Amino acid sequence: MPFGLPLGWDEIVYASRFGPYGGDVPFSAPRTRGVPLLLVPVASWSDSVVLLRLWMAVLAGGALYLGWRPWLGVLRRPVGVWVAAGLYGSLWFALFYANSAMPNHYTAMGAVAATGCFLLREPGRGAYAGIVAGLAVVTLMRPNDGAAVALPLLAAALLVPAWRGRGRAAAVVAGVAAGAAPWVVEAWLRFGGVARRLAEASDTQGGMRPVLSLKAHLTALDGPLLCRPCTGDTVASGVVEWWLLLPLLVVLGLWTTRRAGQATGPLWLAVAVAVSVSLPYLFLVPYAAPRFLLPGYALLVLPAALGLLAAAGRARRSRPLAVALVLVLLGHAAVQITQVRTHVSVQERARGDWQRISAVLRENGVRPPCLIKGNSLAIPVAYTAGCASAGMDDPAPATAVILRRTDPPRWARDWPRRPVPGTYNPGWSVAVRP
Repeated sequence: MPFGLPLGWDEIVYASRFGPYGGDVPFSAPRTRGVPLLLVPVASWSDSVVLLRLWMAVLAGGALYLGWRPWLGVLRRPVGVWVAAGLYGSLWFALFYANSAMPNHYTAMGAVAATGCFLLREPGRGAYAGIVAGLAVVTLMRPNDGAAVALPLLAAALLVPAWRGRGRAAAVVAGVAAGAAPWVVEAWLRFGGVARRLAEASDTQGGMRPVLSLKAHLTALDGPLLCRPCTGDTVASGVVEWWLLLPLLVVLGLWTTRRAGQATGPLWLAVAVAVSVSLPYLFLVPYAAPRFLLPGYALLVLPAALGLLAAAGRARRSRPLAVALVLVLLGHAAVQITQVRTHVSVQERARGDWQRISAVLRENGVRPPCLIKGNSLAIPVAYTAGCASAGMDDPAPATAVILRRTDPPRWARDWPRRPVPGTYNPGWSVAVRP
């Protein structure tokens, strides 16, 4: 990922919590304070995108290590932990978001760490602290993911004799409570209570309801970064290899572990947590994004890594199998690298549109303080131009309106309108108050 890539729409919302970035950017009900907390060491004193991305890359690498470190004491073959981290890190959307100010990688690593600490054979204070810290990170980033990860862990602590005990159950509850506390406090201070915030968050997301988003997530395997809506989008056939390869390796890992006479309980718990954290996105959220399933993938690659090691062991004794395995892995790497390069290129050009629109606004006299109205992209454009942003129905008087293939609202129909040339997404224009 290029360190100079301009901040994306969500990243702007998170970074704008701090002085140097500035701008009056709305912070809606679904958003949490987890990512802004990660940005504090840099965003509180510098508005450098390069410096921010360097900092996030360091954090991402540290999270990767801390997430899988507990599993070295869980798996009988510790090398499987390194292979699992490699499989996770090979995914194009894991690579794309590695230095981004987004929550999903940290949600994934928190879930992996908490599950690994939970499974340690003789947990002490360090393991309990790891459970609390892992779940606190998950819940602080995305409260719904925190609840989804905690549910199977709490059930295991209450029902499975090998893991039954007050210590594990208390650590799970404490971790979720610690991570949810800032969200709950903000719910009462800004939204009038938890129930109202949940309702407003559901409305913002398009209405949380029973819906089958499996096809949307399949379509999103090769992008876009946010498939909302996914109607008319297709998926490149090569990208489907991940959904074919992963379940095969998971089954192989479980089967070989059982055949070797080793306990499969830890692997099954990882699978259970992966399913629990993925189901809401597959059956309740009416749209898709590849990053939503990162926590599920991060847990599933643990048994998958053991399956890959078993296949590699068998390939040592069979040249055709060895050739086939090498071709599969090279093909997987080629697909993922191609995808990340494609999406970096797309985002560089698409986010460049915000600069082009801002330039036209400046040419037409729009200077801070100013208020830009438009669709959802009014936020990044206004941020780039140094203005505040608002929706079309906001009663505050606008300085300018940004438009794409649409007419100005009734109150701005007489304003001078200027096209924006050279944009990656065609059809942009601006209407400026005379």
